[in-house]
Amino acid sequence: MSKKCEICGKGQVTGNNVSHSNRHSKKKINANIQTIKINDNGKVRKANVCTRCIRSGKVDRAI
Repeated sequence: MSKKCEICGKGQVTGNNVSHSNRHSKKKINANIQTIKINDNGKVRKANVCTRCIRSGKVDRAI
């Protein structure tokens, strides 16, 4: 599955795990991407969309 939202473009970001002794190691933080059915110009299709776009109503969900 794609790790990028088709609506807003939100995707994977990188950061650091920081231990108690202040050692740093790289980590990946993935966006919460869901595959849902949407109405796209009158046609129903599946899309990878982040939960923020679903919740805010940026997509028109198909039933």
